[in-house]
Amino acid sequence: MRSFLIVVSLAAAAASLQAADAAAGKAAYDKSCKSCHGPDGTPSAGMAKAMNLKDLKSPDVQAASDGDLQKIITDGKGKMKPVPAAAAAAPDIVAYMRSIKK
Repeated sequence: MRSFLIVVSLAAAAASLQAADAAAGKAAYDKSCKSCHGPDGTPSAGMAKAMNLKDLKSPDVQAASDGDLQKIITDGKGKMKPVPAAAAAAPDIVAYMRSIKK
């Protein structure tokens, strides 16, 4: 029983070390995403129309899985090109996106 508790404790510690960091995500978002998606996830009307962007706080964007959102950041989607500079921070950017939802 004791060894089971140790394994569970170690697994929980490892998971917390790998958890996405919304604060780091905000910094990466500000650097790589803000110019198109706006400072709070709401793109300007012109940018939204030109690039067919949605508000990142909208229910349909927030309903996407973390994996799907990370794939969009790294691979692009529609008129959005891949963002190589943000690829390593994609999990953190998604955590930040989750923190700003409506």
